[in-house]
Amino acid sequence: MKTKIWLNIGVAIAVLKGLCACSNQLPQLGKAPIKEVIEMMTLEEKARIVVGTAKACPLPPQPAPAAFKRKVSPADYNTFQTKMKVCGAAGDSYAISHLGIPSIIYADGPAGVRIDPNRENDEKRYYATAFPISTLLAASWNTELVKQVGRAMGSEALEYGVDILLAPGMNIQRNPLTGRNFEYYSEDPLLTGKMAAAMVSGIQLSGVGASVKHFVANNQETFRNGINVIVSERALREIYLKGFEIAIKESKPWTVMSSYNKVNGEYTSESEKLLTEILRNEWKYDGFVMTDWWAERDPIIQMKAGNDLLMPGYEEQVQIIIDAVESGRLDESILDRNVTNILKIVEKTPSFNEYAYSDAPSLKEHASLVRSAATEGMVLLENRNGVLPLNNDIKKVALLGVGAYDIVVGGHGSGYVYCSHKSSLEQGLVEAGLQPDSNLAITYASYISQQKEMLPEENFWHIPTVPELKITREELDYLANTCDIAILTICRKSGEGDDRKLEKGDYYLTDQELQMIMDTSSAFKSRGKKTVVVLNIGGVVEMTNWSHIPDAILLAWQPGQEAGYSITDILTGRENPSGKLPMTFPRRYEDVPSSTYFPFMVNDSSIVKYEEDIYVGYRHYNTHCIAPLYEFGYGLSYTEFEYSDLKFNTRNLADTIIISVNVKNVGNRAGKEVVQVYVSAPVSNIDKPTEELRKFSKTQLLQPGESEVLSFYLIAEDLASYNDKKSAWLTEPGVYQVKIGSSSRRIYLQGEIENKMNVMRKIKH
Repeated sequence: MKTKIWLNIGVAIAVLKGLCACSNQLPQLGKAPIKEVIEMMTLEEKARIVVGTAKACPLPPQPAPAAFKRKVSPADYNTFQTKMKVCGAAGDSYAISHLGIPSIIYADGPAGVRIDPNRENDEKRYYATAFPISTLLAASWNTELVKQVGRAMGSEALEYGVDILLAPGMNIQRNPLTGRNFEYYSEDPLLTGKMAAAMVSGIQLSGVGASVKHFVANNQETFRNGINVIVSERALREIYLKGFEIAIKESKPWTVMSSYNKVNGEYTSESEKLLTEILRNEWKYDGFVMTDWWAERDPIIQMKAGNDLLMPGYEEQVQIIIDAVESGRLDESILDRNVTNILKIVEKTPSFNEYAYSDAPSLKEHASLVRSAATEGMVLLENRNGVLPLNNDIKKVALLGVGAYDIVVGGHGSGYVYCSHKSSLEQGLVEAGLQPDSNLAITYASYISQQKEMLPEENFWHIPTVPELKITREELDYLANTCDIAILTICRKSGEGDDRKLEKGDYYLTDQELQMIMDTSSAFKSRGKKTVVVLNIGGVVEMTNWSHIPDAILLAWQPGQEAGYSITDILTGRENPSGKLPMTFPRRYEDVPSSTYFPFMVNDSSIVKYEEDIYVGYRHYNTHCIAPLYEFGYGLSYTEFEYSDLKFNTRNLADTIIISVNVKNVGNRAGKEVVQVYVSAPVSNIDKPTEELRKFSKTQLLQPGESEVLSFYLIAEDLASYNDKKSAWLTEPGVYQVKIGSSSRRIYLQGEIENKMNVMRKIKH
């Protein structure tokens, strides 16, 4: 009897909906409450709202990275691309026009909007700006700059008809070999969170949404679809979740992307603990959660957990959800909740608000921003005897290394951008009035051209690698006689789908690269001339074996499409380097706390144990007295700064403590300084790192002799540690040491503050 009654009610509702449709009285999204709009949806329509349309290009043409399950052919690739409203976007959502619900467009974007520049029957090219990689932006330690870059990215997305940019990536750089570290910010959760919050704020100021990703503990590419990360609750909270928490609370991103992996036995997209208890209940998140592309798990468990949108979507998933509701496996109220979460964001989008996008973003203006932004994140690692900036006597340059002529501006995969041009270091030097040796330039141009004819064409899933050209000692001797200085570029590709290798040509320099550094330096030094090495890389490389050889080393990262001009601006002193390392460069890879188990899996299974616990990066090196080659926060300048007048408004953590410090430029060049605040906790029953970054700020451009007072605000919660047993954040009583410096190991001022009582923030479950 009950079944018949429900069937009759169902028929009645369907008839009512039909009558409403006929009378044109259906509620419209934005005009009627979302609840009323959902009440008029059929079950199938609800299911389609939470499942993408699968129009996006799912995977690379073969061979695909091993991380992916699904395989597609180049023909499939082209078919997927041409279906999209915005050609080359990552995906879109289902439209229900009779309810006023448009299709929403999603595009990749960690370093700029990734869309296809080519469109069928259209000669125009739809290029986007290739911005510096995220690691470089973090190395600027300048949140206002990152916000500005985010706003430019967002404006390009807006003008190309994109509603949500799938950025920023903000996973912790747990190990130097993680394949996508270039898309991420730092080994430190505070720096990561602040950079991500600035990026999200900038993107969303343009009227499009951001998607922070990949939530959470997505710290390797090897078997990323199936690894089971075993991590303590404390490390999860303090290291891997903390950056997300900061970004969620400070910038309110429209969407969060769950990751592929498991955390402690549960897929993140199926984890009610992560997606509902922590994200929504604890952090009060009010956007929606989407899966990473092709995270094909149980759609019903994902719906229940709080993963609102399945991307890029399959027809089978729609039917599974319909069947689950009809069979009682999925309560329709949960589906309604997920649809509500999505529609609340849809109402904010440009597509919903019928923005008339131009397909003509301000690319010229953004190119200028790329050039200046890149210089702020470049890190001067060595500068012996002040060889940099180049003096006016330097005219002719021996420009060596394939990367000087075929520069790497960014990585491949989701972080790839189709830009209109890429400036080489050769172009940058010529613009600055310097003269790269012409014969050498012709030799490199011919060699690179010949090599590329034998390599596959570059696309967003693959950037071909041109092997380094061998330059003989005789050629170097000739160059040393005829040129004023040698500038040698070492480059590395970065990309999604695989982790880096602990081998020559990747983490280690090749024998040929090492020999070229030694021979070049020797040839030029014997004639009283200098050698500069430029590192055009996306992550850490081994440097202990050779960093003492050249006269200067500039870490230029992968600095975006204006790379050659930005690097030249630093080399010539047009800009003063102010970047600081967002990660540690170890003396030996074996010193990395996760080196023994990355990407190690227990008994060849998918279990990956985070045995280092909270001791990631500098927390490990400082606490265990292991000297790195270049410490976290390190970076040289062409000028010098003096720290003085450390003041506290109060020493009692029961109140808000305001810390102020005076920074003065005591050198002879204008420059900026990054001031870092580390705190050492009192000895307690909870094991803690010796220092942890708690605050930071970058000065304005200070002229010689100019000072600036920076202020930092500390409350008890800023110094809390997570206690697993009590499921609470604790700031224990005792005396805390506040350390002010220019890196995690260069401390100039120090003071004490006190917490007189135990401060606990209990986590409610």
